[in-house]
Amino acid sequence: MDDQSPASIADGNRQAVEVQVPAELSGQRLDRVAANLFGDYSRERLKQWIADGHLKLNGETAARARVQVMVGDRLQLQAQAEPQQQVRAQALPLDVVYRDEDLAVINKPAGLTVHPGAGQADSTMQNALLHHFPETATVPRAGLVHRLDKLTSGLLMVALNLRAHTALVRALQAREIDREYEAVVHGVLTGGGQVDAPIGRHPSQRTRMAVVANGRPSVTHYRILRRFAHHCHLRLKLETGRTHQIRVHMQHLRYPLVGDPVYGSRNVRGSGFTDQERAAIQQFPRQALHAAHLALTQPSSGEPLSFDAPLPADMQQLLELLAAADLHLK
Repeated sequence: MDDQSPASIADGNRQAVEVQVPAELSGQRLDRVAANLFGDYSRERLKQWIADGHLKLNGETAARARVQVMVGDRLQLQAQAEPQQQVRAQALPLDVVYRDEDLAVINKPAGLTVHPGAGQADSTMQNALLHHFPETATVPRAGLVHRLDKLTSGLLMVALNLRAHTALVRALQAREIDREYEAVVHGVLTGGGQVDAPIGRHPSQRTRMAVVANGRPSVTHYRILRRFAHHCHLRLKLETGRTHQIRVHMQHLRYPLVGDPVYGSRNVRGSGFTDQERAAIQQFPRQALHAAHLALTQPSSGEPLSFDAPLPADMQQLLELLAAADLHLK
């Protein structure tokens, strides 16, 4: 074994990793060297493990992050995973699209909440993951790397171990994971484009997000899949991943999503719809948004992975309704 390459031994909820300090890192602080050599784990997690005594320097517990290390020193990390005892496992159905030793991809139905919260203590995807993938009990948020709103359907990736979780979070932050959505919006756009507008908390309605000057940079790309008389079917790609990003950006353009209970409107644009057609559009039970495509790199092998989820039945029916209405609207 090359002395500068970590050696790992997995043991249940513990992963022992050992490495020797190379010459180029000699004389630096322990926490900085650890962040460089144990790149599978976040800097914050490593600092906590040092404070908890899970990192040994030449066989002795290294309790201080600022201690200086020298070339040839050996670092032994006991990577500890903490069970999430506050969330219980529940035998809820999951549509598992893919699974390997590091990750799983789930096709989430509309109506399923991702995380437990103040308004819903259980019956969430996190509860289901703990049942279907017990190993996620030792991964933050049962391995969920990103989230979808309760009323949004589609693809979600789940890390099955700490190492994969760190790698996938970093890839997401580095914009190395492709996520594409399909949506149906009110109004007819003239062409595809990009929304580059910062998103933050709404200044007066704190449960909502909005385009605000002091918000975080947010970029959404969109193209038209089909125009209808008064609506559009869009394909959207996230460059960033802010809360409610697509919903906020499309509302900002004045093309809100059909059925959006927060950023949309129950008013149906355009005239000529039959009463039945107008009622069906007004009563669409959720935002017409579906996470249709997910592409990423497998954390261990580096293999490219790509997944697609077809539109669920409710959105297919909405598109069929709009197509049928076009026959007498145009």
